[in-house]
Amino acid sequence: MNKLDLLLTFVRVTELSSFTQAGERLGLPRSTVFEHVQALEELLGTRLLQRTTRKVQATQDGRVLYERSKDLLSHMEELEGLFRQDETQLSGRIRVDMPNVMAREHIVPRLPEFMDRHPLIELEISSSDRQVDLLAEGFDCVLRIGAQPDQSVVARLLCSMPMINCVSRGYLQRYGEPRSLSDLADHHLVHYVRPLGARSPGFEYMQGNKVQRVAMAGRVTVNSTDAYQSACLAGFGIVQVPGLGIRELLARGELVAILQDYPAPSLDVSMLYAGQRHLPIRVRVFMDWLAATLKALL
Repeated sequence: MNKLDLLLTFVRVTELSSFTQAGERLGLPRSTVFEHVQALEELLGTRLLQRTTRKVQATQDGRVLYERSKDLLSHMEELEGLFRQDETQLSGRIRVDMPNVMAREHIVPRLPEFMDRHPLIELEISSSDRQVDLLAEGFDCVLRIGAQPDQSVVARLLCSMPMINCVSRGYLQRYGEPRSLSDLADHHLVHYVRPLGARSPGFEYMQGNKVQRVAMAGRVTVNSTDAYQSACLAGFGIVQVPGLGIRELLARGELVAILQDYPAPSLDVSMLYAGQRHLPIRVRVFMDWLAATLKALL
């Protein structure tokens, strides 16, 4: 029995926590999936999966093998595609996480272009504002906006997004427009923090090469980009957001740009991935497409 097939089956069962779902993904009967895992356990002389009536979890040895197996399978795919000149023949699955608004508004609507170019690639897309664990949750890459303090992964800078200060039309009618930093004392800010309970930095702006901050009042604090935009539209105060995300709202007049001489620092958009030596070609190609797509939008 092919040992790589056994490893591939084990990796899919571990990722999906299910023999049945792994079989559906691999096109194998559940009994065959079970036999593959059992054969691998006998070969290695250790229990790899803890089976219960509700789910399947990797044992400590299983988790070690899972991480090593992912690298090995990625390297094999790299070797298989080493001499392929036609990128349409790239195949395999890419599991990626990205912010919800970025996925909904900018990436997913343009995905047909990438998928048509690479018909054998499958994508699993997670979209949320939470900080996923790239390694523990089995992601090939993660799209993130802002500073990346995690030193255990590699961060590839894709682009930087200019920021805009804005308020709703209703807010302007009620409170007027701030025209200087000193005016901010009479205005409200929608505070964005992660996690809730953290201290808001206040209104941020660039002065030369340094970031300056102005403490501001604000009755609403949020921890998601969707809620941040909604709070602004509801008239709760000033927000500082990437211009890319609000172009249509500005064009329709629902939001109005203010204090344009005091923009917040641009936000870096980065792709995070494990620092393995050989990144699968399909993941690298996907990153290149993302970088080109985002730069074209700015």
